[in-house]
Amino acid sequence: MRSVLIVGAGQAGLQLALGLQAQGHDVTVLTDRTADEIRTGRVMSTQCMFATALGHERALGLDFWADQAPDLVGLGVSVAEPGGGRATDWLGRFTAPAQSVDQRVKMAGWLETFAERGGRVVVHAASVSDVDWFATAYDLCLVAAGRGELVSMFARDAARSPHTTAQRALAVAYVHGLGPRPEHPGTDAVRCNLVPGVGELFVIPALTTSGRCDILFWEALPGGPADIFQGVRDPDEHLRRTLELMARHVPWEYERAAAVELTDAGATLTGRLVPTVRRPIAELPSGGLALGVADVVVANDPITGQGANNAARCAAHYLAAIAGHGERPFDRAWMQAAFDGFWAVAEPATRWTHAMLAPPPAHVLGLIGAAGELQPVADRFADGFDNPADFDDWFYEPERAAAYLAQVRAG
Repeated sequence: MRSVLIVGAGQAGLQLALGLQAQGHDVTVLTDRTADEIRTGRVMSTQCMFATALGHERALGLDFWADQAPDLVGLGVSVAEPGGGRATDWLGRFTAPAQSVDQRVKMAGWLETFAERGGRVVVHAASVSDVDWFATAYDLCLVAAGRGELVSMFARDAARSPHTTAQRALAVAYVHGLGPRPEHPGTDAVRCNLVPGVGELFVIPALTTSGRCDILFWEALPGGPADIFQGVRDPDEHLRRTLELMARHVPWEYERAAAVELTDAGATLTGRLVPTVRRPIAELPSGGLALGVADVVVANDPITGQGANNAARCAAHYLAAIAGHGERPFDRAWMQAAFDGFWAVAEPATRWTHAMLAPPPAHVLGLIGAAGELQPVADRFADGFDNPADFDDWFYEPERAAAYLAQVRAG
């Protein structure tokens, strides 16, 4: 049995903590909030978990809300055109459903479960020196807190981090009362609305603390027409601006929003994130080592929904790596190898996210347009959210895109 310290109680930290606990390890979770504080606090994310990530949770018996969260059967893409119309509108079907559970629900529930099963929870807003002090008592220290001072311990990997500024301004609102898409009644799906020169609006059916809801998520081009949330503190004003942008740029979504209201007082979130890959190993002041987890070391813009999915992938990979290491020391070589294994699945997600943040080249516009007439193209694009590595075969290069479309049309 190994002793493990996990700093952070998010998707990766708690999934890993519960997995290690189930294997019989002595695990301590260091977090800055109690389960009740998480549950009653502000929303933290726009998570949408696709089939692989849900499978990792299911394998550990952690899919507590599978029967309550709506099953998301696919991903719809609409491209806005001047005048309020849609140049493109289609729905790609997932091979297996996705789900979105408010992280306030999930993290609070998982943290309570970890404690009920005998896990040690230390509630403390930890500094680097605190982590250094705690870590001396453990075989392995994992840092899964993706914000604040602790992230600064992990050096930026410039070769893997092409961006030095935020590529989108983010604005999130969880709402009740959103009507269905009239063209797909009774169908729960993620909706991606692309507005050239403005940004993207995502609509995600989800489960929150008060039941079924929808997430309205603007990804605004910095300095553009939708970058209007900075400094907004009042939730009602946040929602008013969200709906105003919908009326102006995506009226087909606004038409079903006549009865919306915020789910609770903490239902809004704004921010900007600089996409960054960091070195996976931090040296603590006393000379010990810490291994970075999930978005501590691979932080992507949420435009492709990969954050929580990468966190689940990372936790699953690190869990297997720890189990396979036996009683040997968790030295620098092991830490680097563990991260390299995670990067093998995180790199395709990172590459795809960078591609989606950039203005789409002509062949990508052609693929998006073709998906409106060729259902296999729409379905393959939708399934790429679960398996971004698949985009290598058909999405990035004009020649491969043309060959793929020709193959689909011939079939």
